[in-house]
Amino acid sequence: MASFSYRGGISAEPLGLGPAGPFPRAPLVDPIDRRWLHYAFLSRDGRRAMVANSAWLGPAEDEPPGTERFTTILLLHDREGGWSSSQFNADTARPPWSAFALPHAHGVPGELKIAASDNNPSVALNLKRTGRPCTSQCAFFAGDQHLRWQSEPGIAATGTWNDDGGKSQVDLIGYHERVRGRWSWPALGEWVFGFANDMSGDPENPPEWAGVFTFIRPSADPGEATASFMLWNKGRMRRHFPRRNVSFAVRGELERNDVTLTPPLAGLLGVAPMAGVPKRLAITATQGDDWVVLDFNADAAARVVIPSETSFHAFSVHEVVGDCILSGSVGGEKFSVTTRGIVEFSGGADAG
Repeated sequence: MASFSYRGGISAEPLGLGPAGPFPRAPLVDPIDRRWLHYAFLSRDGRRAMVANSAWLGPAEDEPPGTERFTTILLLHDREGGWSSSQFNADTARPPWSAFALPHAHGVPGELKIAASDNNPSVALNLKRTGRPCTSQCAFFAGDQHLRWQSEPGIAATGTWNDDGGKSQVDLIGYHERVRGRWSWPALGEWVFGFANDMSGDPENPPEWAGVFTFIRPSADPGEATASFMLWNKGRMRRHFPRRNVSFAVRGELERNDVTLTPPLAGLLGVAPMAGVPKRLAITATQGDDWVVLDFNADAAARVVIPSETSFHAFSVHEVVGDCILSGSVGGEKFSVTTRGIVEFSGGADAG
């Protein structure tokens, strides 16, 4: 499809409407203003998993508005070698590659390089979107705090992977997300999010089926809880199940020996004992005759300890990998996919 320049003529290069992105060009003015880009990938052979996050944080109380702090962390998991992690000072471009940056020609690969200060762990990947994102969603809580997020599964990646096992070539498929807003860890309470892609198809095409779910439960008011389950079919979002149509159930706990504390210096923060990580999680969404279930069974988790900007209570994010089954029926079409997934459990910054 041809794209139009601002003068109304046809341009050879794609031009996006709206901010160049991935975020509007507006300064961060409060210590709890923040933006981040999140990346989560699984190798098609089921052996490896990667989670990375780049964040722009607002100014400290003694800094002028517009001052930003930029952090990046990289976590790599190998089913035999376990977890390896950078500190929050991993090196990457600013901003890193994002499917939400404009202009962005669909299907054209871009480069993502993230490396710890000693280059272990590190990745150098070519990323390519195969599908389209969901609509932007927003959660309001604690009176004047909010976060807005937008996600996209089916991101394909190939390139170099470096961890304690050495360098290797990888073929990955995963998920990308952008988040922005104004919130503090204690007020945010807790969240659960996760995704699964069908990894059995042609790597050049979008996954046959992909699912992403979100659940946010702020600490102050249970009525502010928000949830959704989004289902993609061949790169297009097929169904969006809203909050009141989504339910969660957990069973058992992951053995603590299967949970690794990260980043490497986190042990110096003197954090409280961690909460248990569910061993099994089932998310069910229904709407009319349509339904979908993601049944996730955890293998291993990394506990990422994050200092809170507004209290002495650290906030923990558990990145969890495991086998899962994504099944359902939409418009009378039934499906069932056995694959790998990543789930994120977060919480623990309140004074309780």
